[in-house]
Amino acid sequence: MGETIGKEAQANDVSVVLGPAVNIKRSPLCGRNFEYYSEDPYLAGEIAAAFINGVQSQHVGTSIKHFAANNQEYHRMSNSSEADERTLREIYFPAFETAVKKAQPYTFMCSYNQINGIFASENKWLLTDVLRSDWGFKGYVMSDWGAVNDRVRGLKAGLELEMPSSGGANDALIVAAVKDGSLKEEILDQAVERILRIIFEYVDHRTPQEFTMEKDHEEARHIAEESMVLLKNDENILPLKTSEKVAFIGGFAKKPRFQGGGSSHINCFKVTNALDSVPSDAQVTYAEGFPDDKDLYDDAQVAEALKAAKEADKAVIFAGLPDNFESEGYDRSHMRLPDCQLRLIDQILQVQPNTVIVLHNGSPVEMPWLSDVKGLLEAYLGGQAGGAAVANILYGKVNPSGKLAETMPLKLSDNPSYLNFGGGEKVEYREGVFVGYRYYDTKEMEVAYPFGYGLSYTTFAYSNLEISNENPTEKDTVTVSVDVTNTGDIAGKEIVQLYVKDCTNSTIRPEKELKNFEKIALEPGETKTVIMDLDKRSFAWYNTDLNDWFAASGDYQILVGASSRDIRLVGTIHLNSSQQLPMHVHMNTTLGELFRDPRTNEFAKELTSKYLSSMNSGEKSASEAATEAISEKMVLAMTDSMPLRALMSFGDFSREEISDIIENLNKLL
Repeated sequence: MGETIGKEAQANDVSVVLGPAVNIKRSPLCGRNFEYYSEDPYLAGEIAAAFINGVQSQHVGTSIKHFAANNQEYHRMSNSSEADERTLREIYFPAFETAVKKAQPYTFMCSYNQINGIFASENKWLLTDVLRSDWGFKGYVMSDWGAVNDRVRGLKAGLELEMPSSGGANDALIVAAVKDGSLKEEILDQAVERILRIIFEYVDHRTPQEFTMEKDHEEARHIAEESMVLLKNDENILPLKTSEKVAFIGGFAKKPRFQGGGSSHINCFKVTNALDSVPSDAQVTYAEGFPDDKDLYDDAQVAEALKAAKEADKAVIFAGLPDNFESEGYDRSHMRLPDCQLRLIDQILQVQPNTVIVLHNGSPVEMPWLSDVKGLLEAYLGGQAGGAAVANILYGKVNPSGKLAETMPLKLSDNPSYLNFGGGEKVEYREGVFVGYRYYDTKEMEVAYPFGYGLSYTTFAYSNLEISNENPTEKDTVTVSVDVTNTGDIAGKEIVQLYVKDCTNSTIRPEKELKNFEKIALEPGETKTVIMDLDKRSFAWYNTDLNDWFAASGDYQILVGASSRDIRLVGTIHLNSSQQLPMHVHMNTTLGELFRDPRTNEFAKELTSKYLSSMNSGEKSASEAATEAISEKMVLAMTDSMPLRALMSFGDFSREEISDIIENLNKLL
């Protein structure tokens, strides 16, 4: 897709494509989720890097956006995303970081919002310390359209290009700042150099291209076919047969919603729909039932739809969200489909049990009818050829192979950001790293469909999990291989997913996290070996005391499966890490903390032995009844949480002794 878009950009003299958009889907309500990749930072980063490499292979730049923590539309130009650094580094930054390290986008687009009280457009920590110093970004940073708050301050922070023009007003401020010495001329020169270098990258490789619209339309269809997700297929209701009488119902069958609203909206030279794309010998009748563009229940249209459904062998309802339900500029207020659609779906299910629903939506919807339908195809917003892709999947010309890049919750209130989404001046990210499946899976919460889920018209078996090194250090790469077999009777594609579970208890972490994936094509009966690598980052979490990624020594489970809730194979490694967390011992350091650090473990044993001996001595012993009440388990728990200062009360230590112990321990660390 990236290569095709790069060629189209060359054909139309476009030097920079404003994308990809990789902001995390923190809530299903975000009005711009339709153009974001995923709730998972690893997945978003890998897809972004691939797309960027494709576009830039044609010497056309990309502008990865919106950096950073731009996860809602409400008050997006002024509100502050309040998140701790670990949350930012683990959830909201990695897609951008991966893109830099694997693809080096020509440009970055900073977001409108503030981050912890500082506008992204003038946030030096964000635009220089993290983006350039930590990750090695070499291009230039532009503002989102109208995101500049203070032009000179932004320039100092690392914002090179203001978009759009301010009519010369902000340029005059830059000139004045250079003249009065408040802005170093070298900073301005550096900004100009960074912009010119990217301009020359395009100009020096300008290549006239033919705009191959028909060919690219077919490519768009192929991409859509690879991406749509079959969520339900009870009794193998799909694929449809041309011998069956099928009723297509819903305005989207004839006029599909294939893109989101706002600045990403484009004009296509043609758009295909499912109704006109079915096989020539298919027996399909059509009834609108409800319009594609508004929530309108029309008795006559409903009656026509019910008649068509009742007379058919099967019904396919093309449901989804009209343009005005989700768009740039505002967030959704609920997860429901239009009421007219819900009413008609309920009525059709009463007369036609063999019903399939095709969804056209940019983000999850509540599905109260889910248990009553036999088939469900998530088409999302499939682009200009999405209609043909839907028809090809419905009639089995294409075997569906997409997987969900986000969890489908049962209801809005299940979402971890539910109580803290929206807001005015500040939006608090209180759920921390527990976003999407990281929350649902850790909570063992029922969902409509889990992250990574997707069916096929064939089946796959997983076997022979092999791990190259079960006792690695943090410097080693661990190679994981697994055999996957197509156990059905038609060709298909499977997306094998590799998750890691931290069993070290070094900090609070999600139940599992995606760390690799691979899509493979298999003929019936064919077996292929899928090979995936894990490195230190696959096991690590961001420690703000270290200001670095930390992988604790201990056990980690290697989980291979077809979704986050469908783990087929499990292995275990023991990581031997040389990393040590910084530690400073003080009066309130607990014995448990000393026990858990190998550098202070022996000291902890000595102190505990003396403290327990003192408690059990004759003159300090309690009454017989009290002694019976203090169990071994209780002693262990008390010891674990016993601060050093308490040894004065329970261990017969003097304050001077404890102070000396603390001094000696800190010399060790």
